[in-house]
Amino acid sequence: MPLITGLHHVNLIVPPNTLPEANAFYGKTLGLTPRPVPQLQKDRLAWFDIGTSGQQVHIAFGRPEVDFTEEAKGASRHPCFKVGSLEELGELQRRVWGHFRGGEEWERGRPLGCDEPGKEDSGENS
Repeated sequence: MPLITGLHHVNLIVPPNTLPEANAFYGKTLGLTPRPVPQLQKDRLAWFDIGTSGQQVHIAFGRPEVDFTEEAKGASRHPCFKVGSLEELGELQRRVWGHFRGGEEWERGRPLGCDEPGKEDSGENS
């Protein structure tokens, strides 16, 4: 019998002082449910529930001199979220594309890259 029965949370990093942008992306764009963090860490962490799965995404500040260098940006570290249907995948792709293409208010919280829905390598035929 396995000792590990699931995944409780994954911790993702963002640049310092970008929690408002992270909250907008993970909460509004991706539709994850924000949850309270310990009071003493509210300015340094954000937590989100993934539906009712009991799984969470935790957001914390990374180290600019290590985690956001050009070399680190080239790494293939990334989460991969499961969706319920191809239609929901399409909706999520459109939301992320809109966030990526958004105006100045999204500049600091914009993903580093994004495939346009319907274009080559967009995942629509995966």
